Amino acid sequence: MQNVKDQLKQNNMKHFVIALTLIFIAKSSFSQINEDMKSISNAEKFSAKAGLLIKKEFIDIGIINKAEIKVVHYTDLISNETISSVRFEMETASSYSSDTKIATLDSDEVKGLINSIKMMQENVFFSTPNNYTEVSYKSRGGFEAGCYWSKDDWKPYLKLEKFDGKSYVFMEQKDFPKLSSLLQEAQNKME
Repeated sequence: MQNVKDQLKQNNMKHFVIALTLIFIAKSSFSQINEDMKSISNAEKFSAKAGLLIKKEFIDIGIINKAEIKVVHYTDLISNETISSVRFEMETASSYSSDTKIATLDSDEVKGLINSIKMMQENVFFSTPNNYTEVSYKSRGGFEAGCYWSKDDWKPYLKLEKFDGKSYVFMEQKDFPKLSSLLQEAQNKME
């Protein structure tokens, strides 16, 4: 009789551990989905809403090192609600396929990016760190603009997609004024 009770306890313990493991896995998966939803821009969230009739108007601004910069105006034709963003696009090719890397910055993030670029130009590029150093601006959608100290020089870059190493746009310091000018023009066309 004692042996049967011990087996029942053991089985209950196994079921408990399995249930706990499944709960942990489900919670982790939900957290990842929730985190992925947080890492898209407000414009992307707006355009992905179900039940809306969305019109997207693309305005070409310019190109910086193979990355096209555009302003996108999203309009819900039912409610007439609008939102605008800056969009970076870059075609990448491998031996088997090609892909388009895309980053979207909300209108409220563009000013922060312009200010960050200005600060890198005026302060960071004139500093000389003793160690490897990175400086970066990140948007809520995963776009990144920054620079890193390597071989006695600052190397600027853009990274269009958060988890994609093939979405880098490597630049030179002399490209930052052009980038800043294009972003200023984009900001003006977002209003």
